Amino acid sequence: MTPSVLICDDSALARKQMARALPSSLNAEVTFAVNGLDALKQLQEKQFSLMFLDLTMPEMDGYQTLQAIKEQGIDIKVIVVSGDIQPQAQSRVKALGAIDFLKKPVDKAYIKTLLQDLLPPPAEFDFDAPFQRTAIPALRRRDIYLEVANVAIGRAADSLARHFDVFVNLPLPNVNVFEVSELHMTMRHLASNSNMSGVCQGFSGEGIAGEALVLLSDSSVSEVMQLMQYPAGSGQDVELELLMDVSNILVGSFLKGLGQQAEVKFFQSHPVLLGKHQPVDSFIDQTSGNWRRTMTFEVSYCIENTNIKCDMLLMFVDESLPLLDNKLSYLLDED
Repeated sequence: MTPSVLICDDSALARKQMARALPSSLNAEVTFAVNGLDALKQLQEKQFSLMFLDLTMPEMDGYQTLQAIKEQGIDIKVIVVSGDIQPQAQSRVKALGAIDFLKKPVDKAYIKTLLQDLLPPPAEFDFDAPFQRTAIPALRRRDIYLEVANVAIGRAADSLARHFDVFVNLPLPNVNVFEVSELHMTMRHLASNSNMSGVCQGFSGEGIAGEALVLLSDSSVSEVMQLMQYPAGSGQDVELELLMDVSNILVGSFLKGLGQQAEVKFFQSHPVLLGKHQPVDSFIDQTSGNWRRTMTFEVSYCIENTNIKCDMLLMFVDESLPLLDNKLSYLLDED
């Protein structure tokens, strides 16, 4: 009997990568779902042997999907595949019934071993035999960058979670090519009307260069200090150290996650304080002369059960994009 596999992920690239990671001789019938609602609809209409489920999706995320599967009594083996590798994320999905947790990008060798136990192939199947899969449509450039960002965001969230011993709600990434005026509009939207503290860090690697900007509202800085149990009135030095730590953690981990996928070793400069307790326009003034056009990864990290929100903008100079495209071109390979 041919096994049927449901792959649920909002990223077209991630669905494609997961389908290619399946052992070719399994000859599985693969179906895609773009979010939890889509997956539930398909699970209600058809019996599947196995499901691979992403966590961070619009409409209905992976946690909600697992909860719905449990409540509706749907008989399906679920393996979570996510860039959110926080220990709490792994324990939560297993408590909701997931049989395993795989980090993105998936390890094909481990998938092969895992499926041999879960879906034993008929004796005549050779797991190493070639198999011609139906061609998957070409992906847009944006699909690639969104999925690459998703993995890097998960690495950064895990580092932040471990450092502060919290659970970080993993955001959906936003990737855009901005003119300088559009970038400033985005910064104003992120900051709302709050006074902010801002830190910037330059980075480069193999000709690919840019600048990261980390913004925290005054209320978020205050709540992080309470979370870390700093004494009241600890002073400006402690606050500055905290801002630098947050920036180093988020920017460093994100760049490492991105670099691993692009096979680029990024070097980052020391964080530089742009200002504390200031309107966002003061930070905009400091970036006005630096950019003409930039590709920007926009991420907003929130710590669960708090009002702490930290915004990160990772901006690549326009001249770097062909180099980064070339580094990530392997993701479009059909072989």
